[in-house]
Amino acid sequence: MRSKSKGPIVQRRDQVDGSTTDQRLLDSRGDSGWVHTDPWRVMRIQAEFVEGFGALAELGPAIAVFGSARTPADHPAYAAGEELGRRLAEAGFAVITGGGPGAMEAANKGASEAGGVSVGLGIELPFETGLNEWADVGINFRYFFARKTMFVKYSQGFAVLPGGVGTLDELFEAMTLVQTRKVTSFPIVLIGTDYWGGLLGWLRDTVAAEGKIAPADLDMLTLTDDLDEVVAIMQAAREGHER
Repeated sequence: MRSKSKGPIVQRRDQVDGSTTDQRLLDSRGDSGWVHTDPWRVMRIQAEFVEGFGALAELGPAIAVFGSARTPADHPAYAAGEELGRRLAEAGFAVITGGGPGAMEAANKGASEAGGVSVGLGIELPFETGLNEWADVGINFRYFFARKTMFVKYSQGFAVLPGGVGTLDELFEAMTLVQTRKVTSFPIVLIGTDYWGGLLGWLRDTVAAEGKIAPADLDMLTLTDDLDEVVAIMQAAREGHER
């Protein structure tokens, strides 16, 4: 009696096929359209989470620093980012940025030169060319939502330098997670009173005044120009995590 094992399946008599699974895999490429289907995209998304979790699981306490990719190296915000990265590293934090140029590069540079762990979480974009040279640990993502999960999961707080649409997206994502209590003990610090003061004024005088948010929701944000205050806030949050 003819018999064949095909993985966990047993075939006998007329049900025995004449090829193996490996043979069918290797003999034919087939139609490549399947790589553009949603089931295959799900596998790619899963792979991004697996790679991110694997790379960052043992990172230790970390702070995400956000800011504009368009900040030039001679801008005060670049100097502030570099100094902030250095001070966070000296305080025992890893520094996580979006891995791009500008303010992100500055924070990565400060952390790296101080001997800290400097992480860049890059994103596939048509107008950027990869991770900055100061990201000593780098991961490139296809999907924004997978990348955002890594920022929140592996950061104990957000420090936000002046930035544009991407920075605002990250800021309000963090605010939403804190407001809805998806994350707890998660400080968000805005660095640059002149830059961010108008936004806070609008949130207070328009959004909160019209009842779209509670006045207490603004307490989740700290506005400062003092980098010592930023580090102290993050240290207090770390101590709260360790209790």
